Amino acid sequence: MKTVILTVLMILISAGLWSETADEILRRIDDNLYSDSQIISSRMVIEGRRGSREIATRTWSHGSSDSFTEYLSPPREAGTKMLKLGDKLWIYDKNSDRTIQMSGHLLRQSVNGSDLSYEDFMEENIYQDRYTAVIEGEETLLDRTCWVLKLIAKEAGTTYYQRKLWVAKDIYMPLKEELYGESGTLLKRVEFSDIRKVKDRWYPYEIFYKDILNTKGKGTTLKIDSIDLDAEIPECVFSKASLRK
Repeated sequence: MKTVILTVLMILISAGLWSETADEILRRIDDNLYSDSQIISSRMVIEGRRGSREIATRTWSHGSSDSFTEYLSPPREAGTKMLKLGDKLWIYDKNSDRTIQMSGHLLRQSVNGSDLSYEDFMEENIYQDRYTAVIEGEETLLDRTCWVLKLIAKEAGTTYYQRKLWVAKDIYMPLKEELYGESGTLLKRVEFSDIRKVKDRWYPYEIFYKDILNTKGKGTTLKIDSIDLDAEIPECVFSKASLRK
């Protein structure tokens, strides 16, 4: 009887430690990827069947809830702006001089024909707040030993109900991610590369997205040109008035 009780206790203890380890991994990932504020200059390279095109942007962010993005090039796109405040998103179209609030089915549309939707931009991507995680095992990816994590959304209605992460054990950075719907259908694949040390954290300078359901394109790569973490950003940047400036 004592042996049975001891065995059960060991299983419970091991399960608790395993769960805490998964939570700690998510926390370390969040510490790498998210800061109180950041300014990022980047290029979105959209690979279509007949060639590629590139859109340059600059984004100011406060945490993961508020952001302001301005399109810099090409000339046809320059001047377009996006403002995200919590769960609301506005787009300013400089060609029509109109501001549109994106909601409902509009959020599922592709951003400029890329493999990202407006829902992707709306997501507050702090893993530990939105998902519970379990460690499914270990694999080697890009010559790095990785934890393989399965994430399940804490709330119904989350854009990606389930995620699978391959996390490099030495730097607590995802190298690959699979995004699933509530039905279990694989929706998107994400690959992180060109990972560099920025201040006291690791950050990917290239992120590749592939919308699995979109068979017309080859994928979209987000290339970071510069990043300023914990930057001082005036509060006025995150206002609807900034869209028309």
